Amino acid sequence: MAHTSINVQNSLKLAIENAIKKAIENGQLNDAPIPQFVIEEPADRSHGDFATNAAMVSAKAFRMPPFKIAQAITENLDLSGTLVDRFETAGPGFINFFLSKQYFAEVVKDVLSEGENYGKSDFGQNKKVMVEFVSANPTGPMHMGNARGGALGDCLAAVLDKAGYDVWREFYVNDAGNQIEKFACSLEARYLQIFDPTVEFPEDGYQGGDIIDHAKAYADEFADALVNVSSEKRKKVLVDYALPKNIDKMQADMAKYRITYDKWFFESTLHEAGDVMRVVDTLTEKGLTYEKEGAIWYKNKEVCTNKLLAQGKTQEYIDNLELKDDVLIRQNGNPTYFTADIAYHKNKFDRGFETLIDVWGADHHGHVMRMQNAMDAIGCNGEKLDVLLMQLVKLVKNGEAVKMSKRTGKAIGLSDLLDEVPVDSVRFLFNTREANTQMDFDLGLAVTQDNQNPVYYVQYAHARICSILKALANDGINPRECTDDELMLLTQSEEIELIHHLASFESQIISSATDYDPTKITRYVTTLATLFHKFYNACRVKGEDESLTQARLSLCICVKTVISNVLSMFSITCPEQM
Repeated sequence: MAHTSINVQNSLKLAIENAIKKAIENGQLNDAPIPQFVIEEPADRSHGDFATNAAMVSAKAFRMPPFKIAQAITENLDLSGTLVDRFETAGPGFINFFLSKQYFAEVVKDVLSEGENYGKSDFGQNKKVMVEFVSANPTGPMHMGNARGGALGDCLAAVLDKAGYDVWREFYVNDAGNQIEKFACSLEARYLQIFDPTVEFPEDGYQGGDIIDHAKAYADEFADALVNVSSEKRKKVLVDYALPKNIDKMQADMAKYRITYDKWFFESTLHEAGDVMRVVDTLTEKGLTYEKEGAIWYKNKEVCTNKLLAQGKTQEYIDNLELKDDVLIRQNGNPTYFTADIAYHKNKFDRGFETLIDVWGADHHGHVMRMQNAMDAIGCNGEKLDVLLMQLVKLVKNGEAVKMSKRTGKAIGLSDLLDEVPVDSVRFLFNTREANTQMDFDLGLAVTQDNQNPVYYVQYAHARICSILKALANDGINPRECTDDELMLLTQSEEIELIHHLASFESQIISSATDYDPTKITRYVTTLATLFHKFYNACRVKGEDESLTQARLSLCICVKTVISNVLSMFSITCPEQM
């Protein structure tokens, strides 16, 4: 694949390095190792299309003023084969580069030739990455946090895939442990209350209406069949009846949300395989557990303290963290959620994943360091576990907070949201704010079909280009392959700005993947739509000059292609008419 923008930056970097070496050889610069420098796009393109700080960062190494170093570099600079037209020095020693017309023609040719593959790269070198996201508790309906986590996690996975990683999506089902016992007790009480209203409900039971619905559904089907059996049998039967229904609903909601997981991983399998207890044995063998009050504890405080001291943190800093040890096995002999979580993450590494990415709610902040350090403690690399913490979502409409669904009278959950708001809007809007920021999700905006709604705005740009192509075809004007000279007719500022933006798509994908931030891509495509509308208003596509018409037609197709690539990547529909 050709990647003109990145190729130019690489060739420029090499040309500058060669110029410095020549300047050293002929005595213009002192003999010293070449410092690291960058090639970047300046904020103001009137100063050039690319700029380098090579002279600025070399002042100490060459013991000369940056401006003199810049002179030495430019006097020895050979730009042949770089698609750079000219350069100039500015300020105290920046070197600015101006691209040739051929560069812009090459970018258009890249997009046209690569089509749906434009933006893909091998940056990730096919490294195995797991993105685990949503992983909602199966004892109740999914909520707004799960809605945001679903969009962020799935779109992050899509970006990583585009950047050349081997990506695996996983949902962790907590179908074992304390929450399932609480689920069982709650179901039992609601079931028995149908036949005896005086039965007390557990103080810490699940209060949701879904528990009542499950109990009633079972009673409707099997009447009082469980009233006179043992509590243990009653709870097992009720859980076996209700839990699969909850998991089926989760899977249906995720499918409706256009999320397809490679695996739904059940916690119960870890217990059945003995993996959870093996974690305790491993930590015990390493001297990292102790018994107290009938429970087995993990020396989390010791492990975290040693790691932080090794990183150069002060004791005062560590004391302020108020680190505590964690229970691994409760007094009743049951492992805690934390123990199962260690076993699960070890299982991920054992399956050959090089990087683990978890999307968690911000309330799990304190869990991150102890889980990373626990990975180190059991012989895995905790640095390869990355956690994307996600802040809360507040639903608003007409500036007012919305907590209840008018349709159900209950708290709005993921299922309600997908019933009321187009999936396109939900997936796009949840990716317009970084995970670490609190978010107001505007229900009114999400259903609006005008340019105030970002996804509508982007989809409209795509539909508008389809309309332009159709109208021109009706006039007998169909796209054809342009020569380089024809593409070099695209010289208007609006055309140049648009092509620059198209050229940056691959680097934006890589940046988004590196920073675990898919919101960069929604911003990118929104800007692309804006630049297209600006171009279309300033530059008449159908004109008297047939060559210019064809060049602009090619540019329209490029924009249509990239918008389609982004929306398809994020599983958002790409309409041809609106």
